[in-house]
Amino acid sequence: MVGTWDNKDQVYCFAALNVVSGQLSTRLLEQPARSQTQTGQSKPQRLQEAFAAHLKDIARAYPASAYPEVIITIDNASWHGGASIRQGLEAYPHLRLKRLPSYSPQLHVIERFWRVLRRRATHNRLFTSMASLRATLRNNIGYFQTMRPKMLSLIESPRKTKTMQSEPLCVYVHTLISCTIRLYQEGILPCLGIRTGIDLGDRGV
Repeated sequence: MVGTWDNKDQVYCFAALNVVSGQLSTRLLEQPARSQTQTGQSKPQRLQEAFAAHLKDIARAYPASAYPEVIITIDNASWHGGASIRQGLEAYPHLRLKRLPSYSPQLHVIERFWRVLRRRATHNRLFTSMASLRATLRNNIGYFQTMRPKMLSLIESPRKTKTMQSEPLCVYVHTLISCTIRLYQEGILPCLGIRTGIDLGDRGV
């Protein structure tokens, strides 16, 4: 647990990792504590819209002309489905979602990246605001986006020592990391904490 002055604000990070080239595509979503009152949308609704936008980001980064089929592995979070997701897949038919079994984090290759990102970006850190957390995440993600060989090493890709080539089938691993800012108090002594976790049924790590 590390200190923060904010209370129950969240920053969600969507990421798509190309397990062949090591390219990383991400999108951040801020979830203020009172966002439903301010926007009229629940957290699942906002996450669903952000995931639909994330799919568009992937489609632009990997157009059908160069990648006839893109497989995106996902977990069973509720916001990975819905009308906006179906519309996105209809607009970009070369994208295919592949759902992994429930409660199987060991099948998510990108879990290895989340572990390193948490250790590098948020472990034992004091964030005085959600903006500072977002900036830290952006800076660290930017570092890994420029270090593709390191990404391949992190996920132990069998292609990390080979020349990267364009291929018709490009496999991605998608998951969601939530950096949750919470305020804890015990008696008269405050214990201020930030919890980071992979979204697998909203389980914190």
